[in-house]
Amino acid sequence: MTFELKKLTHEGIESALSKAERYRLLNEPAEAASICRDVLAVDPENQAALVSLMLSLSDQYARGVDASKEIDAVATKVTDPYEKAYFTGLALERRAKALFAHRSNMGTRHMVHAWVHKAMHLFEQAEAVRPPGNDEPLLRWNACARFLMQHPEICSEVQEERVAVMSE
Repeated sequence: MTFELKKLTHEGIESALSKAERYRLLNEPAEAASICRDVLAVDPENQAALVSLMLSLSDQYARGVDASKEIDAVATKVTDPYEKAYFTGLALERRAKALFAHRSNMGTRHMVHAWVHKAMHLFEQAEAVRPPGNDEPLLRWNACARFLMQHPEICSEVQEERVAVMSE
């Protein structure tokens, strides 16, 4: 069954984005993502909607929903270098931690390790261009570092692979 979706008015965008934030806080990220898509249908370059959509999609990783391709596509439209690096890093960190929580086996640890390290790199990029007084990328980088320190088994597999490659 197909429906023709109703279009928001330009005047309703701010209120819609406020509702999207509320749905995220109510732990209803799919509804928040739907609202963001409605905003983007009217204003495809709306930066607040793009960021909110990235957050709403990454909120769903904990539920087993893999929205990484859509997040990557949305991230290419974010124009602010800080926001692009920070929110892409945040989405990647969430993806890694969700994978670790749901499938903590030897095969996934390497991906978790790689994704956390890439997120840390993105947080460092965000740190370099952050507004004065904004320490959010530092907080996220530290959270990633603590996660890796609390789960040394993630890093041990990567180190074992390096030793195996070096001894060949």
